[in-house]
Formats: sequence, structure tokens, C-alpha cells
Amino acid sequence: MQRFAFKMFLHPGQRDEYRRRHDAIWPELSLLLREAGVRNYSIYLDEATNILFAYLERADDHRMAELPNEAVMRRWWDFMADIMRYEANVPVAIPLPEMFHMD
Repeated sequence: MQRFAFKMFLHPGQRDEYRRRHDAIWPELSLLLREAGVRNYSIYLDEATNILFAYLERADDHRMAELPNEAVMRRWWDFMADIMRYEANVPVAIPLPEMFHMD
């Protein structure tokens, strides 16, 4: 299992809408992520900067690289585009290097 963290950027004033949409996440999207090897996925918001911090664990043989080709993923990204920073119809997501881990 691999740990993976990244940051994304929420538009100002969109905190409640972001939460509302994720509280009602589509079951088919959750299933797709699980099938791609994603587990223990959490997203946090730094309200001072509107930076979203995401953490997930993924199987060693995960298929996250295939997610952009999936129709459900594309529809979700289209659904979220008005409240987040996007480039080329994809949310800006910057991987973060692990600096410390304690079991």
C-alpha cells in the first residue's frame, strides 16, 4: 500500500458548495476509485488559503493513471470545474512529497 498526498485549489467562497457536493458523492465514482485501488481517501481545507489537502492510500498495483480516461471521472471533473482551479479541463492537483511518516 502506498500513501499519496496532493493539493488542489478551491475558489474563494466555495467551501460549503464543495462540502455539499462531496457529501453526495456519486456511488459510481466511489466504486471507480475503489476499483482503481484507492482507499482511505480524505480531503481537508486550509480556510486561510483555500488550499485543499488530499490524502489517500493506494494499492501497489493501483490504476489511478487510468482514471482520466473514465467517463464517470470526466463527468465529476466537469461537475466540479466551476468551484476549483482547473487547467485543460482537469483540476490542478500538485503531488506533495512525503517528509515524515510514523506508524
